[in-house]
Order: sequence, then C-alpha cells, then structure tokens
Amino acid sequence: MQALILAGGKGTRLRPLTIHTPKPVVPIVNKPFLNYQIDLLKRAGVKDITLSLSYQPGKIEEIFADGGDYDVRIHYAVEASPLGTGGAYKNAEKYLTETAIVFNGDVLTDMDLAKIVAYHKERKAAATVVLVPVENVSAYGVVETDSEGRVQRFVEKPKPGETTANTINAGCYILEPHILNYVPAGETYSFEYQIFPSILKAGEPFYSYVWNDYWLDIGKPQSYLQANYDLINDKLPVFPVYRHHPQFGSGEDAPKVDYVSVIDPSCTIKPGAEIINSVIGPNCFIEEKARIENSVLWAASRIGKEAVIRNSIIGKSGIIGKASVVDGAILGDKSSLTDYTII
Repeated sequence: MQALILAGGKGTRLRPLTIHTPKPVVPIVNKPFLNYQIDLLKRAGVKDITLSLSYQPGKIEEIFADGGDYDVRIHYAVEASPLGTGGAYKNAEKYLTETAIVFNGDVLTDMDLAKIVAYHKERKAAATVVLVPVENVSAYGVVETDSEGRVQRFVEKPKPGETTANTINAGCYILEPHILNYVPAGETYSFEYQIFPSILKAGEPFYSYVWNDYWLDIGKPQSYLQANYDLINDKLPVFPVYRHHPQFGSGEDAPKVDYVSVIDPSCTIKPGAEIINSVIGPNCFIEEKARIENSVLWAASRIGKEAVIRNSIIGKSGIIGKASVVDGAILGDKSSLTDYTII
C-alpha cells in the first residue's frame, strides 16, 4: 500500500495565518497538521507516503525530510504551478505503483483506513471514494450511490431539489494504479469534474464507503479552532493528547489552568493568569491576570497584563498589549496591538 497526500493548497481561507505557514503544517495542538494524517496512515500499515506540494514546499520538506523521524518513507512531488487535485495525482505517478490512498491535505478524521481498504479490495473496485453525511449539502460535492454502494452520480454544490443524497466527498480515495491513465500529464485536472466522471463513463467498478464518525475540514478559521477544541477534549481518542502542565507557581496567585488546555513547557505563565480550553504554543509569555479562553496561540506570542483573548487565533510572535480585549479575531504572525485595544 502507498499513500498520496494532496498538500499543495495555499490555504486562502485561513489567511493571514497561512501567509508564512503552509496550511498542511499549521499547528494543531502544537503539532504540524500533516502529523495527524501520517499517524492515521501508519495505523493502517502504510509507510510509503508521497506529499504533493506546490505552495512553500521547502517549509514542509524542512519539517518532514525523508520521513525517518516519523518511521515512514516520504517522497515529494512538487508542482511548478498548481495542477488541481487530479493533476497533482498524475504528477506523483512515479511513486504510485500499487493500490494507493489519496488524501486531501486539510482533513482531520479518525477513519479506519485499513477497514476501508479491505472494503475496496473485497469488491475488486478500481476506485473507492469515502463519503460523509452532512446536514446542508449545498456547499459540497454530493455523491449519489445505489443500494450496494456503487457510485452513480456526482453533483457539485447542488441547488435545492437537485438531489436527495446527503453524502459528500470526504477527500479520501482508494485508487488502483491504472486510474492514473485517465489523467493527461502536465495538465490542470480535477478528481471531481474529470477523473471521477471518466471512471463512471468507462463502467469501472466504482464504489463508495460512508464514514459516520469524525471528519472535519480544517481549512477555515472556525473549523481550525474546532479541531483544536476537539482534540484537547479527547473527541478523537485515536490521537491522544499529552499534557505536561508544568508548575507555574503556587498559592492564591498561581495561574489557573484547566485540565484540558495544552501549554508548551517552554512557556512563561505569570501569577493570576487564567487559561481555559486553549492551546498555547512554544515560548509564549502570558503576563499577570491575563485570561485566555477558547483560543490558540502560536509560538512566541506575548499577552499583556490583564489582557483577554477569547475565541481567537494569535499567529507567531504576536504582541497583545496590556488590558486589551481580543474576541473572535484571527491575527497573523507578528501582529501587535497597543495597550487597551479592543477588537
């Protein structure tokens, strides 16, 4: 088994956080996001992994190198210019000589990939697409299937009444090597609009597998925050969270840190500070009586005395002034707020 992670997107929905940090390695509970997908593949026994890259590839290669530190073998297929999901798949052709799991690089899930691959092989499928049910299908690509799970039709962002299906493409596919023959080399190509319709037209055995458990696209600010909340609240037991909870003092003025929050041990937390349902990255400095709630702070951020951070993301090396209030904001790297700012 082999795997391809499509990790070339610019992460425009997560800007300004992704201006200097590619979306596939934004920190989720202080780990680059791709760690979670690599761990999931390893659980299924897949250790031959290709990363398809386009945007700031060097920053991703610097983290993962050849994969040795993660007990996997990592190859890199870098696009000179974006080729779409299907074109990126074709661009990695030399690394895909066996049945392959193809994953979108922005999906957090606890899928049992070994079980899905077994389903694919039992049905002698040429292609299997994983589906997830959603309440409102209008923003997604809907997949219609028959009673045996065979794919019948794809409907992109359907209008009311256009389909009765509620299952959408989950961004995970099991593909046999010959599926690459449906994609011309060097062209911009799409799984949803071109490859999948071609497979259907050819009458290949094309199946679906419905995943009813956890699935989240982390590509928007609110879902990025939700991913952090869900992990620290143990909603994905497949990814256990280890909390160091170093001692930052004692007595009445000691910082108050709830059980679920994750704080890197390199941080400084001053007396009277409160941290609730949050993730604090490496080398952050939290001053006296600051309150951080339902938020994520990236590395080296400094939060001033009596400042309040709620429902927000603070990028790397952010500076929040004394007694400022930040509520529901997304601040990019090196953002700086003067004392008493309210946003």
